Amino acid sequence: MKKRFIFIALFALLLAAGCSKKDETTPNEVFKNYTAHWNKLEFEEMYDMLATASTSTYPPEQFIDRYEKIYQDLEIDDLKVTFEPLKDEEVKKAFENGKATIPFQAKMTSTAGEITFDYKAKLVQQGDEEEKNWFIDWNPGYIFPEIKDGGEISIKSISPTRGEILDRFQMPLAINDLVWEIGIVPEKLGDQPEQQKKRIAQLLNISVDKIDKELSAGWVEPHLFVPLKKVAKTNEELLNQLWETPGIMGREVNGRVYPLGKAAAHLIGYVAPVTAEDLEKVDRDQYAANDVIGKRGIEQLYEEQLKGERGVQIIIKYQEEEKDDVILAEKPVKDGENIMLTIDSAIQEITFDAYEKDSGTAAAIDPTTGETLALVSSPAFDPNAFQFGISQATLEAYEKDERQPLINRFAATYAPGSVIKPITAAIGLENGTIKPGEGVTINGLTWSNGKGWGDYKVRRVSESSGPVDVKDALIRSDNIYFAMKAVEMGSKKYISGLESFGLGDKFPFSYPITGSTISANGELNGEVMLANTSYGQGQIQFSSLHMAIAYTPFLNEGNLLKPTLLASEEKGQVWQKSIVSKEHADLIETTLREVVTKGTGKKAQDADFPISGKTGTAELKLSADTSGKENGWFVGYPTKDRDILIAMMVEGTEDRGGSSYTVKKVTDILKALK
Repeated sequence: MKKRFIFIALFALLLAAGCSKKDETTPNEVFKNYTAHWNKLEFEEMYDMLATASTSTYPPEQFIDRYEKIYQDLEIDDLKVTFEPLKDEEVKKAFENGKATIPFQAKMTSTAGEITFDYKAKLVQQGDEEEKNWFIDWNPGYIFPEIKDGGEISIKSISPTRGEILDRFQMPLAINDLVWEIGIVPEKLGDQPEQQKKRIAQLLNISVDKIDKELSAGWVEPHLFVPLKKVAKTNEELLNQLWETPGIMGREVNGRVYPLGKAAAHLIGYVAPVTAEDLEKVDRDQYAANDVIGKRGIEQLYEEQLKGERGVQIIIKYQEEEKDDVILAEKPVKDGENIMLTIDSAIQEITFDAYEKDSGTAAAIDPTTGETLALVSSPAFDPNAFQFGISQATLEAYEKDERQPLINRFAATYAPGSVIKPITAAIGLENGTIKPGEGVTINGLTWSNGKGWGDYKVRRVSESSGPVDVKDALIRSDNIYFAMKAVEMGSKKYISGLESFGLGDKFPFSYPITGSTISANGELNGEVMLANTSYGQGQIQFSSLHMAIAYTPFLNEGNLLKPTLLASEEKGQVWQKSIVSKEHADLIETTLREVVTKGTGKKAQDADFPISGKTGTAELKLSADTSGKENGWFVGYPTKDRDILIAMMVEGTEDRGGSSYTVKKVTDILKALK
């Protein structure tokens, strides 16, 4: 009986021992729980699973806070830690030794791209015999193996090189080049430093307060160079004055340079330091405090392509000299793209210079391909000065200038005057209202279509000696002829014709240009409005580029070409196909030559090569009984070569010969290019 009791007791103990071993948590289960917390970035829960030796060595701030800071700084995301569980034999051996080693893999994304690594987790058993469990024997290698034995993690940002803007011949319109950074060496200001600071402030268009602020920075020493402002090397007059000023020194640094200056300012724009307002509209990760961003023009329009993408390196740095730094992850820098335009720098500059002190806008195109060769707005501003910062006083002077140099005229629309008459002629020819060679008898210098017109009358410049046909009307620029024909065809047909030339539609161009319009509401209500519109008055509006493009059907067998600006765009694209028959296009083209030889464009005969074109004077007045400003237009091209067509408008030509003043400018431009 006693022996039986002892046997039962031993069996119960063995059974209890066996049950305890079976229910005990394994290293696999513990590490699975640990990696689950890790993948969820639950660092506090992870810390609770560390071995005593690890928590003694690494207090919470060296574990929880460090993990959080590193993961936040490196923008760690999509973390996935995985492992292959230990096999049964390995688990059994681990229980025997009280230690276990489990290889794992970590994969994550970071600000510098993907990071992956392999490492070995070590687990140890801790606790009383009845409450033993497995804990993580942790070290910094779990974060990244490269920092197991020390090393600091740093992030290096690499700025991309901004793309350049080039013309059709790869001549620079906006390039990265050396500029002068102007500054002061305090001890060299001389005996009258305050007077010198005033002089420097005046030259650099900055305030004395700004100079004092820079000089009061904590790092400044009397012998050190204190930078104030960058100046383009092309600004030789200013630089010469600066070099003669005591205390001034300069050093060459990289900057943006605009070789054409004012001539292409509205087209190209400029760059300036990025502002907090800018950062609300762009990807903040791609801009640092000292970066620049495009302002106006192509610089702004193609900012994303020109900017490029910042490169990022995550680097492990070691204090030991014998250990080289390790690049943990790297996102290569992507330099900005070059933007190549169809613009011809020579044409752009010559056209701008032709304005001298006049205001206006001009567009030059290749009328056989639709390529834009120049887009000019006069007057303009100096982008080299704007990008480096101008004073408030200078900005106010620009804003108060009655010539409005900050306004981009080539992006706006204007009354076209008589340069619309070839378009009206084409519309009438196509719908049958106008027949080649068919004359209209017109008496006197004025015409009214009856009582419905009240006292209003259409006026023409000169009387005709006989019936007026379409050729004579274009050569002499006869307002009455086109008014009569517009009234005869009616507003519905005329509007349809104007729409075929692209009016009322979005202008299909890579640069935002206001679309040309027939009227404020797109309608022509009443005969007076219809008549006035036919010869370029009323409410009709054209941009200079659209006006240039509107003449392309006369040189391309009736096809209205699509204007292009980027060299990468296909040449010769058709915007509207066959809007004028070849017969009618040839008629108008021939007549445009006679406008110069016999009619209103005679000043274009100053060239020793034939020029064709059409003049136009847009009257800007409130009523027919008042006098007002006039804008002079001329659309002209070399008759034989037809490799360039210029649509030019000059403001305020009323006392300078009207459109003849503009004809001379266009002629001079074409002569300079031949």
